[in-house]
Amino acid sequence: MAVRVVTRNLGSRLLPMLSSTSLLHSHATSFGFKEVPAEEKSQLVSNVFSSVAKNYDLMNDLMSGGLHRLWKDRLVSKLNPFPGMKHLDVAGGTGDVAFRILDTVNSIKRRALQDVLEDDLQEETRIYVCDINPNMLNVGKKRALERGYQDKSLLWVEGDAEALCFEDSTMDGYTIAFGIRNVTHIEKALAEAYRVLKRGGRFLCLELSHVDIPVFKEFHSSNRGTGSR
Repeated sequence: MAVRVVTRNLGSRLLPMLSSTSLLHSHATSFGFKEVPAEEKSQLVSNVFSSVAKNYDLMNDLMSGGLHRLWKDRLVSKLNPFPGMKHLDVAGGTGDVAFRILDTVNSIKRRALQDVLEDDLQEETRIYVCDINPNMLNVGKKRALERGYQDKSLLWVEGDAEALCFEDSTMDGYTIAFGIRNVTHIEKALAEAYRVLKRGGRFLCLELSHVDIPVFKEFHSSNRGTGSR
């Protein structure tokens, strides 16, 4: 398990590598333990997640022995959420990470003294759950209702990590948990993450794979903590 924390400030070092990384994905890309044509991966991924959407988090429990819950807790701890933040959780359809972020923000609000964080509390928190698969989003929406999340801070967006619908420099944070491996062109997703993050915004990636892609080797060597632009 690896959690990568990178601020948007590192972007000037990463962007040149993003274009070179595209060479790795121009013809074939990984899907599970095999290589498939890049143009076929999106549909293959869609088929898998449409079929497992209702049991996705249970599958994570079984495959990780429940450890994915602790890893996600750590991810959110590293994010350091705050009231008034604008956050984007990509490939987060079931809401598992987004709920943790919202719970943390609400806990801070309850504990905070009004005169200390008054300005932050007046700023509305926005947590966007973005997923390319509508079935995953439907599961997340249902769980939000079942758990009593009536908060307008939680918004659900059907979208592609490689072509986000958000404006430039609008997000304080970006998380993707067990999702980067399912992106066809990882370099495009990283470029989009950089684009939507504010200067100093935080990028966190939770994944179970070893580091063998040049851009992530740079993350690994430079950012066991936090990088800066």
